[in-house]
Amino acid sequence: MATVQPPRFDIGIDDAHRERIAQGLSRLLADSFRLYLKTHNYHWNVTGPMFQTLHVMFMQQYTEEWTALDQIAERIRALGVVAPGTSAQFAELSSIPDDTSVPNAQEMIRNLVEGQQTVARTAREVFRHADEANDQPTCDLLTQRMDIHEKNAWMLRSLLA
Repeated sequence: MATVQPPRFDIGIDDAHRERIAQGLSRLLADSFRLYLKTHNYHWNVTGPMFQTLHVMFMQQYTEEWTALDQIAERIRALGVVAPGTSAQFAELSSIPDDTSVPNAQEMIRNLVEGQQTVARTAREVFRHADEANDQPTCDLLTQRMDIHEKNAWMLRSLLA
């Protein structure tokens, strides 16, 4: 009986570039997941005079972040690489720290500004590699992520002015 060989993986991006881009996207996925968790946690636990505003804003942000996780992971898979998916992998790959306590509303905002900016920086770093490899789908995804996270950071910073 003949063994059926899978088709050769060839989307026009060499293996080294695909691996490098996927590694960067894995860091982006980990940062995005940890930002999602932080934002959702703050949504549940925010208190104070800005409760309603922050509760709603945090929900809008974590809902958008949740959707983005799937898009990032699916792009990693489209590049032929297994996407990270465990808390241990995310902890290792992410540069967004966990909270050790429940901060007050102002600290929540500051922490989320830093988290949004961190994800934007990670996306920008990966963009250079994707652009070098002529990987337009990844560049498009990263451009969208940078736009959203930079806008979210701006909106959150505005609350601290």
